[in-house]
Amino acid sequence: MPLSETAAGAASMLLPLTQEDQARADLYALCASLLLRSPDATLLNALAGADSLHTQQEEQPLDRAWEKLVLAAGLVDADAVREEFDALFISVGTPLVNPYASHYLAGFMHEKPLAALRDELRALGLARVRGVGEPEDHLGALCEVMRILIAGAPGSPQTLRRPMETQKNFFIRHIAPWQARCLDDIARPACANFYRHVAAFASAFFELEFQAFEMEDDESHEAVGSVADAPIELQ
Repeated sequence: MPLSETAAGAASMLLPLTQEDQARADLYALCASLLLRSPDATLLNALAGADSLHTQQEEQPLDRAWEKLVLAAGLVDADAVREEFDALFISVGTPLVNPYASHYLAGFMHEKPLAALRDELRALGLARVRGVGEPEDHLGALCEVMRILIAGAPGSPQTLRRPMETQKNFFIRHIAPWQARCLDDIARPACANFYRHVAAFASAFFELEFQAFEMEDDESHEAVGSVADAPIELQ
């Protein structure tokens, strides 16, 4: 574990997952699934029948994006979405969208952002599953890493949940700098009938995550300030 994690923080990772964190992990898992592969009929049907998110903030963009994604899932069939996915992400030449950090941050595939990511994954005890061809800096793969950092990996005692600080640092370093441009590129093509809703949903979710991480920073600074400002009583 990183040296910044205290024994108390490490112990808290063994406690049951909160409802909020389970919801976060589930949404990251959904983003990973939709970005890495075309959804089958089972997933589309499950999405079409999903309940509202009912986030705590009024007029939350994530709620609206979710409702549009759920509606879209009920209006398409798996074959049409598969053709759309292939048109966006799979091509004999250059696909319409290359959802990789190296592409957006360095201009080319398999560049320094991927090397830095692999170093961090190694430090976290994570590695690409054998036989998987996608580089680790695929946006969907990064969402899967976030899911594991939040919820851990069932059946793997080495892959415990990680503290919020670790989650935040990973998100800020490897997702935040480029996800907006990538999602804009996914939503823009005329063929993106279903995936423009996927992109809008992911964008709203990532924005909410970023805001939550910023709020945590503000609360941490306030806590430090209150301690620093507390009067010192001399015995």
